[in-house]
Amino acid sequence: MLLWVAGFCAETVMKQNQVHAIFLAILAALFYAINVPFSKRLMAVVPPTMMAGFLYLGAGVGVFFLYLFYGRFHDDSPKLSREDAPYTVLMVVLDIAAPIFLMVGVLSASAANATLLGNFEIVATSLVALFVFRERVSKRLWIAIFFITLSSVVLSYSGVGSFDFSKGSLFVLAATMCWGIENNCTRKISEKSSYQIVTIKGLCCGLGSTVLGTLKREKFPEFSFLALSMLLGFVAYGLSIFVYVRAQRDLGAARTSAYYAIAPFIGTFLAFLVNQERLSLSYALGLFLMIIGTIFVVIDSLRRDAL
Repeated sequence: MLLWVAGFCAETVMKQNQVHAIFLAILAALFYAINVPFSKRLMAVVPPTMMAGFLYLGAGVGVFFLYLFYGRFHDDSPKLSREDAPYTVLMVVLDIAAPIFLMVGVLSASAANATLLGNFEIVATSLVALFVFRERVSKRLWIAIFFITLSSVVLSYSGVGSFDFSKGSLFVLAATMCWGIENNCTRKISEKSSYQIVTIKGLCCGLGSTVLGTLKREKFPEFSFLALSMLLGFVAYGLSIFVYVRAQRDLGAARTSAYYAIAPFIGTFLAFLVNQERLSLSYALGLFLMIIGTIFVVIDSLRRDAL
C-alpha cells in the first residue's frame, strides 16, 4: 500500500513536471514569435545591422544578469572548454550573420511571410545534420522538408511574367540557413552551461553586429529605441532560449522542438495584428503547405522521442 502511494505521488509529480515543461516550451515559442513583427516596427527608426546587434546584446546582458541573480546558485552544468572553441567561434560568426540577413529581409518582405519562412530553418538544420554530421533523416522528416521547401518557394515567389523571387524573402532564407548550420554547432556544446552559451552568443554577436553597423555608417538610434530593441532581444532571444532549455529537461529535445514549431504561426497572427498586413492568396497557400510540413515535423519529433 505504501509503495502504491509512493508510486502514485511520483507519477503525479512527473505529470505536473510534464505539464509545466509543455507550458515552458509554448512560452519559448511565444517569446520568439514577437521578434519579426516588432522588429519590423522598430526598424522604421533603427537600421537593420544595428537592430540585429541590439537584439543580441539584449539577450546577452539579460541572461548574464539572470545568471548573477539565479544561475550561479543553481547551474551545475559544465562550462565551455578549449575543445569547444571551434564550435563556439563558428556559432558566434553565424549568429552575427543570421539576424543581419533576417533584419534586411524583414525590411522589404512582409512580416507574415518572413515569420513563416523562418520554418525553413528546420530544413537547413536537417540537411546539415545529414550531409555534415551524418545523422539519419526519417521518411516523415523528408516529407516535412518537401512541404516546407515548397511553401518557402511559394512565399518567396514574386514574379508575374517570369520566375522571380522576392529579395527580402531570399535574405530571410539566408538567415535560416545560417541558423541551420549554427544549430548543429550549438548541438555539439549543448551539454554545457546554457547561461554561458546564451551570454557568449548575445554579447559577442551583439558587439560584432554593432561594430559592422558602425563601419557601414548606420545611424546610431536614440536611447529610447535602443532600449526597446534590447528589451525585445532579451525576450525574443534571451528568455526564449532560457525557457526552451528548461523545457528540454523534462520533455527531451525532440518533443520540445515539436511544441516550439508553433512559433511561426503565432508570429504570423501577430504580424496581422501589429503590422496590419493583408492576407494574400500566395500567403494562404504557403501557410497551408507550411502547416502540413510542420505537422510531419511534430509527428517525427514525438515518434523519435518515444523510441
